[in-house]
Parts: sequence; C-alpha cells; structure tokens
Amino acid sequence: MSRLDLYENCSLCPRACHVNRRMGQTGFCRVPSQLQVARAALHMWEEPCISGEKGSGAVFFSGCSVGCVFCQNSIIASGQSGKRITIERLADIFLELQAQGAHNINLVTPDHYAPSIAEALDLSRARGLSLPVICNCSGYASVTTLQLLEGYIDVWLPDFKYYNQQLAARYSHAPDYFDKACAALAEMYRQTGDPVFDDDGMIQKGIIVRHLTLPGHANDSRQILDYLHSTYGDHIYISIMNQFTPMPALLPDYEELNHTVPEDDYHALVDYAINIGIENGFIQEGETAKDSFIPPFDNEGV
Repeated sequence: MSRLDLYENCSLCPRACHVNRRMGQTGFCRVPSQLQVARAALHMWEEPCISGEKGSGAVFFSGCSVGCVFCQNSIIASGQSGKRITIERLADIFLELQAQGAHNINLVTPDHYAPSIAEALDLSRARGLSLPVICNCSGYASVTTLQLLEGYIDVWLPDFKYYNQQLAARYSHAPDYFDKACAALAEMYRQTGDPVFDDDGMIQKGIIVRHLTLPGHANDSRQILDYLHSTYGDHIYISIMNQFTPMPALLPDYEELNHTVPEDDYHALVDYAINIGIENGFIQEGETAKDSFIPPFDNEGV
C-alpha cells in the first residue's frame, strides 16, 4: 500500500472524516489530496532559534483540521488561497529555499498533507536537501500520522491551545483537543528527544511548544503551563505568545474575544511561568498584537 492511498479513506487528523480526498472529496480540512500552497519564502517572524538572521524557509499549506474561530490565517486555513502543485514541485521548493540561505524548512499547517510531504522530502533529500525540517502545526494531530512522519521531522513546533474542554469545543469545535494534543506531544518527544542547537544557537532537533494566550482565559493558560512543565520539565521549550488579534469575523458571536490580551495579564502569566520553574522558554515583548505576523498569501515562491 502506498502512503498516498491514505487519502482515499482519510483519517490523517483526529476528525477522521473518511472522505476520498484523492477523488476530490473534502472533509473538515476543506482541501482534496492535491497539494495546495499559498506561500514559500524566507520568514523572519518565528522564534529567534528558528528564523535566525537569514530566515526560516516557510511553506504555508492551505487547509486546516482545527478551524479556530479566531484564526489570523483564515484565508488559507479555509482553502480559499493557494496554488495547486505536484509533489515534484514541492521537492523543488524545498531545494530553492535551501539555495536562498534558509536556516531550515518550515512546514506550516502540514498535517493533512503528510503522505505527500514525506514523498517530497524523499525526492529533495536524494537531490541534496540537508536542512533541518520543522513541523509547525496545531497540536491537534493523529499519532499514526505523526508516526508516518518519523524520520522526516527534526523539530516539532506544535501549538498547545486549550486545557479546558469547553473552550476547545467553543473556539475550535474540538472538545477532545487536550487529549489529542497530549498524545501527539508524547509521540513528538519520543521521536526527537531533548532539544539540540548548533554553535549559532539555531535549533536542529527537539520541541518548542507554542501557547497563544486568549483574552480572559489566563487560568486556562496557567493550567497548560503547569501540565507542560510538570510533564516535560526542561526537556522542551515553551513559547508564550501574546499576539492574539481580534478578527472582524468574531463579531458578534464571540464578544469575549474582541480585544487584545491586556499587558498586565500577559506579564502576570510570564511571572507565573518563572515562578513554577520554567526556564527554557520564549516570550514576546512590545505591542505584538499591533504588528503584522501575517505575510501576504500571494503564491510567492510557489
């Protein structure tokens, strides 16, 4: 059985829609099996050990298996943006980013294309791709799909969005988010182990877990930090993000999310992380919610 056959009864994500994406059917992720990419370019807006001075070779895939109501990249998450390409073209893109000086290949929201990405990495590595590969994902992942990517991913960069089941159901229609994210993170750690950095401080292997704190939900954020630190200690890095930006689509159904995270709330959360002993971490400074972390999804580099 070919890896690509997995699209025919798709259960690549926890939604397990069982549609035949190879025949053009779409499930929750909203895209068929053919690769759809909205941007492939050097990206400077990741953690310092990922972007470095030259940039991360970020490839933004269309579609998403989570569908958060507050998504800042909704135009690609919904499958409304991006260009259809072949597996061979994706392999070319990886090599082009390497030639541009990228520190790594950064696969952004790639889970639902895992079989095709593995094929493309085989092709590009046979032609000289030598960069670390980063999986920049939602954290809401199937363990069997992660196992499909074993040996292909050097650095896992998952979100850890929710502790509370009700929040996960309200904002991502995924009441099982916490359980799935815990199992996924355990599998990621099994594959990569502790973080490894090169002499320039660029991550080569390991896990950085991102948590975007939501306005009014500091307690959920504290519970997530408690879980991550008590489970993994300093064996992973934790990136605490304050860049939540209210999107127009949130009105009027999610009024509680129609403001940024107060600066005092974020500082209190960072202090909490320090007080419980988190040392390996990243924080955001300044008015990040007013900065644009959203590149133009205009098919650059595709």
